[in-house]
Parts: sequence; structure tokens; C-alpha cells
Amino acid sequence: MKILAFNGSPRSTGNTATMLEHAIKGAREKGAEVELFNLYTMQFSGCISCFSCKRLGKERTTLCAVKDDLRPVLEKVRDIDGLLIASPIYFGSESAACRALIERLCFPYLNYADYTKSHFPRRIPVGLIYTMNVTADMWTRVGYEVNFGRTRDTLAREFGSCTMVLAHNTTQYKDYSLYEANATGEEKKAYRDAHFSKDCENARLLGEGLVSGIQPNS
Repeated sequence: MKILAFNGSPRSTGNTATMLEHAIKGAREKGAEVELFNLYTMQFSGCISCFSCKRLGKERTTLCAVKDDLRPVLEKVRDIDGLLIASPIYFGSESAACRALIERLCFPYLNYADYTKSHFPRRIPVGLIYTMNVTADMWTRVGYEVNFGRTRDTLAREFGSCTMVLAHNTTQYKDYSLYEANATGEEKKAYRDAHFSKDCENARLLGEGLVSGIQPNS
């Protein structure tokens, strides 16, 4: 089984990357071959609305026409068995790089003639990981459950079942005395000590589930 994994965080060793590594470990422990891409080391744009992928009569209507660092990766998507996408939440959305990936990944497979039928040739599982400074209570109160549910539903429509794993109230700074924050470093550390290992375990189970077909409760 081949899986492509995408780190949508500019931090290569932060909360998002850590959870993604646990998901990758889970998938590899089940025998999957996983290739990781750190999006912020690549040069690419989001969809440019050229509609090349919607032109009739072309042999490869589902490959994005934009030629940049993402193009060869999108070539690989056509032959994989699963996807892992991880992103921090910035201003109520995925990171800019992750959002650009999702646009380029999904739009070519969106069937404009019938939204219920994807152009992707088969069904594959997708794992979606989000990390955030937002608490679990705020996740629902500010509408994130709806916002990111749309991303989950989009990926599920175009590719297959999509499971979402979350990490709330993540630690952002090593020294909270140096930066603006709505909590002290001690409070953040206490929450992380109590919850982040479980978040990482859920990510590992997510990776396992992509291979076994059994997903954790998101």
C-alpha cells in the first residue's frame, strides 16, 4: 500500500509535524510505504482557474496543468492507495500552503457535469490532521466543526472515506514570557502534558486505519 503524506505547517518539528509523524509510523507499522512532503519547502501555487482539467477531449483531464514543484507529486496521486494531510489552523482555515494543496489536489477530480461522481478512478482512504490553539469548546462555538467538516466532506467526495483527528489548545512557544498569549506557559504545558500524547496516539491509529480500514473516533 502506497500513501502520500503532506505536512502543511511551516514548522518541520512542531505540533503538526509531530502528529503527522505518528500517523506515518502507524501506517508503516501496518506495512504501508509512506512518502512525506513538507509543503513549505516546495514552490507552488493554488488553483489558477485555468480550467485545463475541465477541457473535453483530452487524454488526461484529471492532471493539473500548472507546472511547478507540486506537479510531479500530483502525478503520484493517481497511483496511490491513501492520503495523509496535516495542517495547523490559521485564521479559521488551513495554512496557505495546505489550502493550495487541497485546491490543486481536488479540483481536477471534481466532476462539473455530476458532482456526485468523482473523476478519481477508485476509492482510497484519507486522513486529515488539524492542530490549533483553539480549545475543544471553542472548536464548536466558533463554527470550526462546520468549516473543516466541509474540507473533510470534499476530500471524501473526491477520493473516499475521510477521517479527521484534532489536537486542541496546542503549545505555540517555548517561552511564553516573551510573546503575547491568552494563557501562561505553565497552563499550556499542563494541558499539553495531559492531552498531547493522546492526540499523537489518535494520529498513530489514524495511520494504522488507513491501512487496516479501521479508523479511530475523531
